[in-house]
Parts: sequence; structure tokens; C-alpha cells
Amino acid sequence: MIIKPRIRGFICTTAHPEGCARHVQEQIDWIRGQRPVRGPKRVLVIGASTGYGLASRIAASFGAGADTIGVFFEKPASGVRTATAGWYNTVAFEKAARAAGYVAESVNGDAFSDALKAQTVELIGKTLQKLDLVIYSLASPRRTHPRTGERFSGVIKPVGAPYCNKTVDVQTGAVSHVTIDPATEEEIRHSAAVMGGEDWAMWTDALDGAGVLAEGFRTIAYSYIGPELTRPIYREGTIGKAKDHLEATAQELDARLRQRRGGRALVSVNKAVVTQSSAAIPVVPLYISVLYKVMKDRGLHEGCIEQIYRLFSDRLYAGTPPALDGAGRIRMDEFELQNDVQAQVQSIWEEIRTDNLETVSDIRGYREEFLKLFGFGAPGINYDVDVDPAVV
Repeated sequence: MIIKPRIRGFICTTAHPEGCARHVQEQIDWIRGQRPVRGPKRVLVIGASTGYGLASRIAASFGAGADTIGVFFEKPASGVRTATAGWYNTVAFEKAARAAGYVAESVNGDAFSDALKAQTVELIGKTLQKLDLVIYSLASPRRTHPRTGERFSGVIKPVGAPYCNKTVDVQTGAVSHVTIDPATEEEIRHSAAVMGGEDWAMWTDALDGAGVLAEGFRTIAYSYIGPELTRPIYREGTIGKAKDHLEATAQELDARLRQRRGGRALVSVNKAVVTQSSAAIPVVPLYISVLYKVMKDRGLHEGCIEQIYRLFSDRLYAGTPPALDGAGRIRMDEFELQNDVQAQVQSIWEEIRTDNLETVSDIRGYREEFLKLFGFGAPGINYDVDVDPAVV
């Protein structure tokens, strides 16, 4: 079939297998061009098929020579439907990793369930035996609690008061104002249950209880803080409340792992990038478009793969304990939050309108990165020819 992007709101409902494979290969090639990391050799990535999770798996294997297991929920092609981008990404990664001599196994299903945790533990026992590193990079709008059966749905809302700011229709380029009503207490609770630290702790408990954590084991969860500009909808909103829970969980896990295994549980605060998750947050796509222009002009821009390589090489496996902020977090967002960067972002924000969007922001780059997530726009690929969507 001939596969073209079909965009509905902030998602693309199609994905291109060859384009996704090209995107994965680009990240592999970039990592191979960097200094090798003296890092982990047995890695589990929970949420491994896109964004920071995919970059983590690539950096682990092709940067540190690690065998990996990836956990995710993705769908294969069916009838006239393409597979999800994460499916194609994983197929491409596994082929490349195995060709290079690395173990690359995957578990596809509901990562929140006890059954999938048990399935993963069994696979670890058959392949990696022990884990040196677990990356928790799961992003989902919904979660069913494995013990109580309660179903939670996360929301993206401010807390306490309505939030009004500029936003953009990425496809049309129309800049407008959006007002978002505050979340209810129930919505705050649900969002923390979906995006907080409870499932990360359950994964750690399941792995520890099964005896598959090596001495000196580390587990890292990814978070985001962002600037004052997005604070009401992000860090002080429902997502931020969930991230507060995630970071509190990190402190509890860290104390336990340090005492029992000489291990660590840490949160890495990463920079804003174009992902399927960030595209869903009002205001954020416009902010990222402005941020990208400023950081690219200053030579400070990093995508997922550059950010995660620096996390591995300069923080986690640099030979010394990673520097932490006052809240005990690794900060990879220091370039984004530089005072001069944010001052320029704020200056552009105040003047940005529909008629000057293309010149004062990198909306074009945002669109390109968004399509790239789904395998579109890759150089050298003819998108007008038939391809088989059923890639396995």
C-alpha cells in the first residue's frame, strides 16, 4: 500500500515502516560516531519504542554495548491499518542490534499489569539473568490498577485556577489563545495514578523480588520541569503533580536500593523535545517551536538521542557519582533553562502571531520532527511507492 501521513488533532494515525527504520538507523549511526560509554551491559527499558525510551535503548546497545529487553504496548499492521510507529521502530532496532551481536528481546503488552511484569521477569531469567540498569520511560493516558482493577485516566489541566495562554494549530499555523479549566481533585488523583511513581515502584519490587537486580543496579525515570511560561499547565498542573509523586517515589526507592544493593534510583529531568506525548499538551508545541529556534541558533539544541547519550556518558557512567540538584534529581535541562535562552524565548513569545510564526519560531522544524516520529519526511525514501505495512 502507499502510506501517507493521516493527521488527526495531535496524533498521526499512520506510520511508514521504511521511514521509521531510517529514523532508528540515523540514531544508531550518530551514537556509533561518539566516544563509547563504559556503562551497563544488561538493560531493561520500560517504554522502549519511541522518544526518550527508544533513544535509551539505542544508546545502551550501540553506545555501551548492552544487551537489552524492551517493554511497550504497540500494534502490528492489520488489514488497511499500518502498524504503530513504535512497532516499526522496534523491528528496526532489533534487526540492527542482533546483526551487531547484541541480545535484543521485547515484551509487548500492558506494562501496568502484574502478568506482563511476570512475563518480563521470566524473559530476563532466560536471557540477561541480571539487570544493571532499568529505564522507566512509560507514557500512557490510562492505567488499570493491577490489584484493585480501578481504571484511571490522566488529564492535562492546570490546578487551582484556569490557565490562558497562546497555543498553535501545528498543521495550519494559526496562533490563538486557549483557556483550560482547572482539574478536579478526582482528576488530579487519576493523573498521579497514571503518570506518577506507583508503577515504577511496582516494577522495581517485582524485579527485586525475583532476584534479577545486579549489585550496584541503577534505575532511572524521566521527568520534565520546564520554564515559567508553561508552569501552570505543566509543572504546577496535573502532570506536575504526577511528576512530584514520581520524584518522591525515587527518593524512597533510592534509600532502599542504596542500603540493600549499593544501587540507585534517580530521576533525570530532560529537555523539551517533540514527542507524541508533548504534542498533546496545549501551549507546549508552540513553546517547543520557539525554544528550538533559540537553541538551534545558539548551537545548544539536542534531540532525544543526543540528550540520552550525554546522560549516560557525562552523568550516569562518567566514573563519579552524578551531580544532583537540591531535590536529588539529575538535570539534563540546563541548556533549555539558561537565563539568556529563556529571556529570548519570552521576548519572542510576546510578539508571536499567526502572521510571523514562520519567521520567529521553528514551526517548520517542529512539523518535520513530528512527522519523523511516524516515519515520514525521511530523505531518500519514495513515499509514492507501494510498501508492505506488515513488517515483523
